[in-house]
Amino acid sequence: MPPVLNLQAQDVDSKKKRAEYIVSIIGCGQNGLLYADAFAEAGYKVICNDDNQSLLKGLVKTKKGYSEYEIEARLKKHINANNITISSVRKSTVSQSDIIILAINAKLDTKNKADILKLKTAYKQVGMSLKQGSLLIYGGVSSFGATETLLIETLENTSGLKTGKDFLLAYNPLQLSKTYPVKTLINSELIIAAADSQSLNVATDVFKTLTPKVKQASQVKLAELATLFKIAQRDTCIALANELAVFCESTGMDYFKVQKLISDDYLNFYPTTDEEENRKGTYLLIESAENFNVKLRLPELSRQINEDMVKYTINLTKEALRSCDKSLRRARVAVIGTANQDTATKRYINAANAKGAKVTLYDPLLAKNEISEESTVLKRSLNEAVENADCLVILTGQEQLEQLNLKKIKTLMKNPAVFVDLIGIINPENVQTEGFIYRGIGRGIGNKS
Repeated sequence: MPPVLNLQAQDVDSKKKRAEYIVSIIGCGQNGLLYADAFAEAGYKVICNDDNQSLLKGLVKTKKGYSEYEIEARLKKHINANNITISSVRKSTVSQSDIIILAINAKLDTKNKADILKLKTAYKQVGMSLKQGSLLIYGGVSSFGATETLLIETLENTSGLKTGKDFLLAYNPLQLSKTYPVKTLINSELIIAAADSQSLNVATDVFKTLTPKVKQASQVKLAELATLFKIAQRDTCIALANELAVFCESTGMDYFKVQKLISDDYLNFYPTTDEEENRKGTYLLIESAENFNVKLRLPELSRQINEDMVKYTINLTKEALRSCDKSLRRARVAVIGTANQDTATKRYINAANAKGAKVTLYDPLLAKNEISEESTVLKRSLNEAVENADCLVILTGQEQLEQLNLKKIKTLMKNPAVFVDLIGIINPENVQTEGFIYRGIGRGIGNKS
């Protein structure tokens, strides 16, 4: 097996040859699992590593925290066949790997700025164990210029190796969206950028074993901007959808019925509070622009509109409860959402608690054994979460929610039972037929004007 530093297309032109290379995935969020699925399908040996132990436990138990059933099935197959292994030790994972995929996004601090310290810590952990001749690919989202400054500088300083000479480094701006979810990297168009030609060519040959649709970017910074611009564009479209949905509610019209009459893909966005990656990416772009004394007014306004949607949805919940002579204060509110901390679900729960509600949460992607029986908020099943609740709030768009047993849920809740859909996943007529008081963003139901 030739070292990756000198790899050519013929060295990885069959699954038998690719099985000689170890690919480590650092970061087992949805980006990381997409990479793990694609590389294992292509025949590489894959190691998954993450700081979050619950994610690793979920992988072992094949409860991955990924919403796409096809990917879950393939991951389970590869884990059972030992094509994907799990490691909680980053040092040994990196040191034995030929190709390292760093699938870690920049996090935000309390001021919505990039948390450089957390990102630098992750880079140092990789750099300390980086072996000579390996290929590292950054597959996350960070600030403009961060790949060629923070990442490369940290790796070189901690490893003692030089980019382009001792190891190769490329950038693949992989991004996810709940609006347009990526079901697999196979046959998806991927962008590859690198600081030097050797890194670019080797990374391109590797990614062409996953998909023939590989596009080279001439500069890493161009690829970084393409990623951040696309996120900001998506965030702006969602802000417009949220504004138009509020307008539809005021007029008693249904935004989703209007949407069916529009064929333009640029307007094919739906109101939502559940686009956390858009939030992070847009703030990273705004911060990057501020570093060059540029004020991006439209992305800032769009972000503010989307941030305000949590407050708006609390008011929608209050109005729905008021319509059946209930108050949000002291109401029992069951939420179907994500248990992750930095999300719209968390902000909604905090706001509802501040209004005096008693909230329970069910996360359909969380394994039961990850939830304490003593937990007062996080529940092990949907039935447990909705029992004696006055109101059910939908804050996540996982596919399995489309098959909710509304009749059974209704029998477990207090009457009259309120159903608030904040992502537009449920048919209002089906909910109302079961006797719920229904409200939803953009639905225009319950308006008395």
